[in-house]
Amino acid sequence: MFPRPLAPVVVQGAEMGATSVRRAAVPARMRGSSGTMLLPSMLMFGVIVASSGLLLMIERGILAEVKPPPLHPPHGDLAWRSSGDIRAVASEDTDYQVLQDVRNRTVRTMCGQKNMPHSIWELSAGQRKTVLKHILVNDKYRFLYCYVPKVACSNWKRILKVLDGALENVNVKLKMDHKNDLVFLGDMKPDEISYRLKHYYKFIFVRDPMERLLSAYRNKFGEIKEYQLKYGVEIVKRYRKSPRKSTGDDVTFSEFLLYLLDEEAERMNEHWMPIYNLCQPCAVRYDFIGSYERLNVDANYILEHVQAPSFIRFPERQSWYKPATRETLHYYLCNTQRGLIKELLPKYILDFSLFAYPLPNITSEFCRQ
Repeated sequence: MFPRPLAPVVVQGAEMGATSVRRAAVPARMRGSSGTMLLPSMLMFGVIVASSGLLLMIERGILAEVKPPPLHPPHGDLAWRSSGDIRAVASEDTDYQVLQDVRNRTVRTMCGQKNMPHSIWELSAGQRKTVLKHILVNDKYRFLYCYVPKVACSNWKRILKVLDGALENVNVKLKMDHKNDLVFLGDMKPDEISYRLKHYYKFIFVRDPMERLLSAYRNKFGEIKEYQLKYGVEIVKRYRKSPRKSTGDDVTFSEFLLYLLDEEAERMNEHWMPIYNLCQPCAVRYDFIGSYERLNVDANYILEHVQAPSFIRFPERQSWYKPATRETLHYYLCNTQRGLIKELLPKYILDFSLFAYPLPNITSEFCRQ
């Protein structure tokens, strides 16, 4: 069963400014010395956010009106991989290039700041460990893939196992082993790491940050007993006013968001850690940023680019899998106190900004639709 989306965890006054959120006592190490929440390794980004008026635009829902163009790879001969209309892909090539240009310019601008990391060796030991353990290596086809949980990473791991001969084909029905038969960049020596980062093709796949969080919430607290016991029980104790005995399977979405607010980004579980912290796009110059919204097309473009065998196709979505849709996200966001969502956005603002995702529209007018 899925956890309930609603909970009386927050209290809202007549106006947005009157919103108050019930917060449990949180250890001091989770907050800055002034008691304010810190951005993920990016204090300087607060200056950029403030100077650009971004938070004001969040308040007014302005950025939610901006729609990103469709995501597609450059046109080319994809007929051997996709049964879709090649002309349709080509016709949207301009829109795709606009999106890529926005992403590339944003990444260059943000990552060009002098106090930003320009290589993995400039990261702290903890940051470097995180990114290196999320970059998978294929030496035969000379590529690096930074996997992001809840962005189809299981299917990409299947492909890597097939390319390495550890799996017969991508459609073999078995429980995914996320460790064995995979090569991680973090297991290599410094000179081997540097060589591959310099010479191999590097890519990541990204997803709307709030949609990714919702997917993690529904999956981990609605289906996975291990997460319910490890995280769910603690969340209920920490944020529920009158917690009764809970097995962690009834965590509400609001309680989950409160928990995220009180977690340091760099210490989060990988399923809800910001993509920026997982893959460090300033320290690692990725050649391609694929999108969950155009997963198959972007994935097959990657496979063509690295010259993978033509019989290897990106796996089709399993029939039992129920993804978090825009409609589902709309329901959860509009039934969560706006003050809570607004407070959470800065923690994931780099994922929204760098990868050109619009901020969620949580205005009263939109939610009435």
